[in-house]
Amino acid sequence: MEKFDIIIIGSGPAGFSAAMRSIDMNKHVCIIEKSALGGAGVFHGALTSKTLWHLSEDYAIAANVERGYRASGLQVDFRKVLKSVRAAAQIKVYQIKSQIETLTKGRFADKSLTLKHGHASFIDQNTIEIVRGDTSEKIQADNFIIATGSRPRLYPGIEVDHQRIITSNDIFNLKEFPEKMVIVGSGIIGSEFATIFSNFKQTEVHLLDRQHRVIPFEDDDVSDFVSQNLENNGVIIHHTANLRTIRKEENSLEVVLDYDDGHSQVIEVDVAFIAIGRIPNTDNLGLKNIGVTPTKNGHLTIDDRNCVYSELGYTNIFAAGDITGQTQLYSVAEMQGRYAVRGVYNKINHPISYYNMPTLMFFKPEVVAVGLNEKTLREMKIPYKMVFYSNALINRALAMRNTNGFIKILASNDGEERILGMRAAGPQASAFIVSIAHIMNQKNSVDQVLKTIHPHPSITEGIQDCLRILKGKSIFKPFAFPDLIKTASWAPRDE
Repeated sequence: MEKFDIIIIGSGPAGFSAAMRSIDMNKHVCIIEKSALGGAGVFHGALTSKTLWHLSEDYAIAANVERGYRASGLQVDFRKVLKSVRAAAQIKVYQIKSQIETLTKGRFADKSLTLKHGHASFIDQNTIEIVRGDTSEKIQADNFIIATGSRPRLYPGIEVDHQRIITSNDIFNLKEFPEKMVIVGSGIIGSEFATIFSNFKQTEVHLLDRQHRVIPFEDDDVSDFVSQNLENNGVIIHHTANLRTIRKEENSLEVVLDYDDGHSQVIEVDVAFIAIGRIPNTDNLGLKNIGVTPTKNGHLTIDDRNCVYSELGYTNIFAAGDITGQTQLYSVAEMQGRYAVRGVYNKINHPISYYNMPTLMFFKPEVVAVGLNEKTLREMKIPYKMVFYSNALINRALAMRNTNGFIKILASNDGEERILGMRAAGPQASAFIVSIAHIMNQKNSVDQVLKTIHPHPSITEGIQDCLRILKGKSIFKPFAFPDLIKTASWAPRDE
């Protein structure tokens, strides 16, 4: 029976990063993958959806005639679009394969990487069985990292046929742009795909928002901004709409909606896209054999080392990625994978901080977030000051002819004025969000941050003036531009 230092179940961002960190520590590593190499992060997640988003953005820019130029004879071929998306994913898969081949067993004496395909399940705390078709094998290791990721959550009572009723896993099954599409779910995934298909202007997009707001976990002003831009892009948002059922007709789908005010509506579409979140892949892993019971939501309970809680007291089973119940982001999964390896070999200096993980939301325009928002600060009873600053006042945005966006900064209202969170939208937002995350990590005050001079013209000058407003010494004054600059403060006593 083959024996490894560490076995990693899953080759997605968590699993692959864990394998590479194990190689750094000169370990003999085995990755087990039952489906596509790279996991959902490559073929059914971040890479493919963002490639599709960028292609849709390119098309939308080419189709825009408001800047004084026009592209004549503009057409879009859905099959070629998907071919380009698939090509991006294949490049990443072969990069992963190339590295695995470079590290194959036998090339280095002190470390190796072995890839095995099949479904893995625990026999005991040191043994895994791998089943592939009619064959199986058992392998052993001293330690394990479970990084099996997640899959789309299904809607109760609605059967996904992967052709007309689909999830994010089924985009490659579409043969052409749907004439009409309904997207069930207005979180990040649903709103991103609503943006993508509305950008191409080939599909009438309906977005079901069960609550009063899209991306309801964000502050109302951010949610309203996203909602307004979706509608401006042609998306029809059905607020407070619950999906009752989908009836299949010969050439269409009848979608029955029930609204909170009591009325119902039937809409006809070609494709229904289910986007109501994702659930962890913790099924059929033989977890009972190692004393592990997932939570009600299917997640694995971990400690500060990412070690999985075992009723049998085992301390050699770790977990990383979506199955841990933390934010379902590629970057978080990757960080957890690397961190879990450090946990295995007791090389942890400090626990992971999740509160300042930057998030990118690929809408039109893109929206970024880091740190806490107003809703969370109020729940935590933390006093704060807020500044909302429109991109319409930023010279670089004016020069780009792209002023649809904002910068919103939250700072502590306790005398220290530390930055607690930021939300922003518009061009280059994804580039500067990391600088704010770094500032938050350093716990710098607004005064310390303002010692840095921003180049002109740059989008980040908006951050600079935003912070100056907190100190009462901005270039543009809030009272002169009440529609473009908004300020507020809150403390528990205000309630």
